[in-house]
Amino acid sequence: MAMWLQRLRLSCAVGAARQSLRSFAAASENNNSTNNDNNLDSSIDERHPLRGVRILDLTRIIAGPYCTMVLADLGAEVIKVERPNFGDEARKWGPPFLEKSGDAAYFLAPNRNKQSVCIDMKRGRDLMQQLVSKCDVLVENYVPGTLERYDLGYEQLRQAHPRLIYCTISGYGSVGPYAKRPGYDVIASSMGGLLHITGQPDGPPSKVGVAVTDVATGLYAHGAILAALLQRERTQRGQKIDVDLLSTCCSLLINVASNYLNAGTEAKRWGTAHSSIVPYQSFKTADGYLTLGAGSDAQFVELCSRLNIERVALDAKFKTNKDRVKNREELVNVLAKILARDSSKNWMRLFEGASFVVGPVNSIREVFEDEHIQAIGLVKTLPHPRDGSVKVVGPPVVYSEARNDARTAPPMLGEHTDKVLSNLLGYGAEQIAELRSQGIIQ
Repeated sequence: MAMWLQRLRLSCAVGAARQSLRSFAAASENNNSTNNDNNLDSSIDERHPLRGVRILDLTRIIAGPYCTMVLADLGAEVIKVERPNFGDEARKWGPPFLEKSGDAAYFLAPNRNKQSVCIDMKRGRDLMQQLVSKCDVLVENYVPGTLERYDLGYEQLRQAHPRLIYCTISGYGSVGPYAKRPGYDVIASSMGGLLHITGQPDGPPSKVGVAVTDVATGLYAHGAILAALLQRERTQRGQKIDVDLLSTCCSLLINVASNYLNAGTEAKRWGTAHSSIVPYQSFKTADGYLTLGAGSDAQFVELCSRLNIERVALDAKFKTNKDRVKNREELVNVLAKILARDSSKNWMRLFEGASFVVGPVNSIREVFEDEHIQAIGLVKTLPHPRDGSVKVVGPPVVYSEARNDARTAPPMLGEHTDKVLSNLLGYGAEQIAELRSQGIIQ
């Protein structure tokens, strides 16, 4: 009887959560009665969880745009405000560049499903205030204190817009001795210890190949915004959210941070190896590299069996993972000599169906030519108004009922200025022309 009651309570809680998620999107539609008519993306429908949520995106580069792109994939209407004649700095971060529009391929990565509006925030303050009044969420990544100069700080907006969710993404947060510093991925990754633990043991610190701290910060921000929307359904109040690169980087240290905080163990660089599991790293093959890991003693026994070195699995020096960690160098040398004799492809054939994890170190070309990546349709081709089409890596999350998709190409600079001002704010052609002649919009 107790188990039945527990299941009933769980079922009710899940149902209530689902209803609440539906409610905050519906509430947004009710509060912004012109929302659906003004969204330029007609492919958004009731299956998109964030249909009816409008976001004012004042972010540039990676962390902020990545956050708002994930929300846009889920159906939120994202209005990206950019500086006239310049736009998001990432538009210039090339080569490579698109042939006709001139935007950098870099810019394409975190900016699909958005509308670009060019407004001089200093001279177009009234225009910005009108946009704020039409939005559920504002996301910005300026140095703390910058937007206050344009009357766009949280404290300046909260009284007139009590339901506004205001998300600030910065390098170091809004308080503390570093609060006023600009934030960059590689600097936060340096100060947050990520570079210290990345690279070869006998080499210098290395940065990760992509801006992982930026991306993770954007993901934290997107989750925080979803939580704030859900809470707003209960409280009818918005709130400020602070997300910063340095704190995010520290959170990414996971076990490395825990080892230091609880045991005083200082971390070091391990290359592709693992500090606590052996073998668990990349090995050179005849034509490339292969990464494999034996996370249990049984998996190590199977690895040795497939390599016809059963005697190694029986050796007391390698019997348990603790033994293998202690005798890491000797075991790695044994495996390295064997794996160097054949190609990665042949080793993958030999290891097919193995209980231990294994995979080739792919080039980027090999990544996108991989049969699995092609089979799941991860890469999406989107029509582009000037360059014909562009390709993007689509959302990695798939829902059984909801939609989460790449629908429209990253916008050209100011592509939607006129439509947003006309459809959303009700500006006439003459008013728009006057704003453009004054250099307030592009």
